[in-house]
Amino acid sequence: MTHTTPDHPTRKAGGAVVPVLAFAGIVVAVMQTLLVPVIKDLPQLLGTEPSNATWVLTSTLLSGAVATPIMGRLGDLYGKRRMLILSLSVMVAGALVSAVTSQLLLMIVGRTLQGFAMGAIPLGIGLMRDMLPRERLASAMALMSSSIGVGGGLALPAAALVAQHTDWHALFYGAAGLGVLAIGLTLLVVPESPARAKGSFDYPGTVGLSAGLVLLLLPITKGSDWGWSSGTTLGLFGGALAVLLLWGMYELRTPAPLVDLRTTARREVLLTNLASIMVGVSFYVVSLVLPQLLQLPAATGYGLGQSMVVAGLCVAPLGLTMMFTAPVYARLSARYGPRTTLIIGMLVIAIGYAGGLGLMDAAWQTIITSVVLGAGIGLAYSSLPALIVGAVPASETGAANGLNTLMRSIGTSVSSAVIGMVLANTAQDMGGIAVPTMHGFRVSFLIATAAVLVGLALAVFLPRTPRPAQHTQLRASSEEDAALERAQEVLRGFRGRVLDASGAPVARAKVTLIDRRGRQAGTTLSAPDGSYALAVPTEGPYVLAARAAGHGPLASSATHTGDERPVELDLPLPGETVTA
Repeated sequence: MTHTTPDHPTRKAGGAVVPVLAFAGIVVAVMQTLLVPVIKDLPQLLGTEPSNATWVLTSTLLSGAVATPIMGRLGDLYGKRRMLILSLSVMVAGALVSAVTSQLLLMIVGRTLQGFAMGAIPLGIGLMRDMLPRERLASAMALMSSSIGVGGGLALPAAALVAQHTDWHALFYGAAGLGVLAIGLTLLVVPESPARAKGSFDYPGTVGLSAGLVLLLLPITKGSDWGWSSGTTLGLFGGALAVLLLWGMYELRTPAPLVDLRTTARREVLLTNLASIMVGVSFYVVSLVLPQLLQLPAATGYGLGQSMVVAGLCVAPLGLTMMFTAPVYARLSARYGPRTTLIIGMLVIAIGYAGGLGLMDAAWQTIITSVVLGAGIGLAYSSLPALIVGAVPASETGAANGLNTLMRSIGTSVSSAVIGMVLANTAQDMGGIAVPTMHGFRVSFLIATAAVLVGLALAVFLPRTPRPAQHTQLRASSEEDAALERAQEVLRGFRGRVLDASGAPVARAKVTLIDRRGRQAGTTLSAPDGSYALAVPTEGPYVLAARAAGHGPLASSATHTGDERPVELDLPLPGETVTA
């Protein structure tokens, strides 16, 4: 079991922390859509075959998928700010490599380094949880989570404008400049997190997860080129299954795993991660379909005949709406909880895709579709980190959010492969060129709608959580319940989760706070998810004693420095059965 250490940052988080971290997330997300405007020209620009040119995109996806959970765990162990700066630095190096070359191999190396920065988003979410007061946390995490869509949406028109009027290498110089700016702002504004996980880094687990992800994502992204029934594709899928099974067995046995699979298997975490895959699928469909529809010539009978820049501007509201949705999410979540907000977001996405089936006849109609989908995806993306943060200990925030971001990446990978196959199989020949058809676009929207409905079903089965705005209105049934309600309104104190020997939450465990003189300073009962919160009357050393039926008692020493932040402390009860 990991615990947070008592060290604190040398300075408190200022008001600029949230925009700086969100800017870093946007810069990282730019890498994902940077080359979309020139994707059709890559074979000619790099002097290679189309099948080889696709590795420029695939390499970024693979490195991002591998780096995300790894950087999250390293952040938990050694400092999230430190790992955030490292991620951005590697991205800058990769952008500069790509900026100075037109050779395929070096371009792939540069793009691989750029994908490494995807770990910055869960690291930013973890920093926010560790530093921000509760009243600012919801909207801040919502903005950080949405940054991946904001960056992608805003980068498309900007990259199209640059690619259309300058040398395409300028895209990478611009990305490197943004990365340097993000590093500088992070160093100036963002303090290091006080939270640390105790333990060692899981090197065998890292190798196993990396190998399993590469074996899984390679056939997903290259299956259309290799053939879905080819020996290479099936062999890689089989290898991925075997490696990930062995990796899972190892992670369950190691004392300090890269990914705590017991925590991941909790209902709230598992369903949230599965829903994240569906949201990732739905997000990428609109990014693939609308730019192509807008740029197809009007001679096809359904193409809208717009330039690259205009097409990017029509899709840009997707990212802008996601950004402006963050404060809306904060209000909805405060009133109804992140589970309900996720359900609302899924419903809005489904409405956007269903309505979008009939809004493909003019450029202004695609803007409406982008706005509606941006609102829904923004609400859904904003809800995901709140659900994860509420279900895991503070010492696992980075790794847990890294895994959740990975699930979204898997969703976008699956979406890219499936929609690419649909558009290819439904294309028509025009002058020797395969052109996507309106039928293919509509089938793609239907697939996105189906994915969202699956995600909606998963969200419905998430455990219900009390609505934050109602805590003060509930009448307590006991002295312990009343203490819990009061403690939830106080930031200064202790909070965490009561867990059993397997890491599962223990509900209605009695937690007693004892001061230095041996007097009771507070008591509470743990919530259904095992969480507890106790306010402290003054700074100093305390003992937290926990007891629950079927478990041995636990006494844990801790010190509160008087800082206006809660001390995170999980209470693992012994597994032996005792008389209640």
